Amino acid sequence: MNQEVMYSFFDYSCIMAEPWAIAGYRCICIDLKHNNEIVHYSSGGSIQKIKADMNEYLPARDLIPIFAAFFPPCTHTATSGSRWFKDKGLGKLIESLQLFYSSVKLAEWLNCPYIIEHPISTVSGYWRKPDYKFHPFEYGDPYTKLTCLWTSTNFIMPDKTPVEPFEGSKMQKRALLRNITKDRQEARERTPPGFAQAIFNSNKPK
Repeated sequence: MNQEVMYSFFDYSCIMAEPWAIAGYRCICIDLKHNNEIVHYSSGGSIQKIKADMNEYLPARDLIPIFAAFFPPCTHTATSGSRWFKDKGLGKLIESLQLFYSSVKLAEWLNCPYIIEHPISTVSGYWRKPDYKFHPFEYGDPYTKLTCLWTSTNFIMPDKTPVEPFEGSKMQKRALLRNITKDRQEARERTPPGFAQAIFNSNKPK
C-alpha cells in the first residue's frame, strides 16, 4: 500500500518535519548524524531519522512524496565566509556544489512541492537566482538571517507574519542562538520553527 511521506534532507534537527508529524503525516529526515530511529506522535504521525549520504540515497518507490525540504551544507559556499574560500581550496567548493546539485536532481525526481534552502552564497552565480528570500523574524522567530529558497513551481510561499527582530551586537545575537541549542554550529543551521510551521500551513495537502 502506497503511503504519503514528507521528506527533509540534510536535516538533523527535524524542525521542518515536526509540524507535518504533529498533524499526522509520516516524515523521513535524512542526515549523516542520525542514528536510524523513529519518533512517533500521538496524532499517528512519525519522524523516521535515517543516516545516509545524500549523494547515494534514493527514496523507496512505494512512497508518495507530498513535500520535500533540502538544507545542503553551506560552509564552503556562503558569502559570509568568502575570506576563507582561497584557504579551503577548490575541493571544498566542489564538494558543496555537488551536494547542492544532488538536492536539485532529487527534488526534481520526487516531483512534489519542494524548497532548497541556502544562505546568501555563490550558488546563484553558478546556477540561477533564488525564487524567494526571507528573514526568520518575518515568520515569528526574532532574529535576522537572510535566507534564499529555490523552489518548485507548485510551492506556495507563506504570507509573512513579522515580529520585531532581536536587536543588539553580534555577540548578543550569538548568545540568543546558543539559547536555542548548546552547539553553536547546530544553532546556526537549525530551521526557524516559525518558518517551518508557516511552510506546513501553506503547503499541506488540501
